[in-house]
Amino acid sequence: MILKIEIGQNNPILRKKSLEIKEINSDIQKLANDMIETMNKNNGVGLAANQIGKNIRIFVIAKEVSKKQVFINPEIIKISNKTENSEEGCLSLPNVFLKIKRAKSLKIKTVDEHGNEFKLKAKGLLAHVIQHEMDHLNGILICDNVK
Repeated sequence: MILKIEIGQNNPILRKKSLEIKEINSDIQKLANDMIETMNKNNGVGLAANQIGKNIRIFVIAKEVSKKQVFINPEIIKISNKTENSEEGCLSLPNVFLKIKRAKSLKIKTVDEHGNEFKLKAKGLLAHVIQHEMDHLNGILICDNVK
């Protein structure tokens, strides 16, 4: 099912820190599938739950960018000091593209839609997308990262 994407830099749901998911059940699995479908329909590379009005810690990433698509209660456990600038857009800020400085690489610990914990090393575009979606889970938008 295609979900409505929340838009606007002053939208309150986009500014809230998301809450941890306590139980992975069929509702969370359906939500993850709906989020992937919504992201794909809108030509996105990532989508966080607060972007579809849910204040919980889950995001999805396009399969063209990551072999793992669903990230529940993610935590960055290592991040590079080396940075790079890249142009980013956001489904919640239509037609806004900004140069954002991000770490070149990172390591993330998370859980998939089946409750399996995994760690993933990311660099390049995948590292940028993970950082972008992690920002969403913490109520941060790309316009907040322009320096």
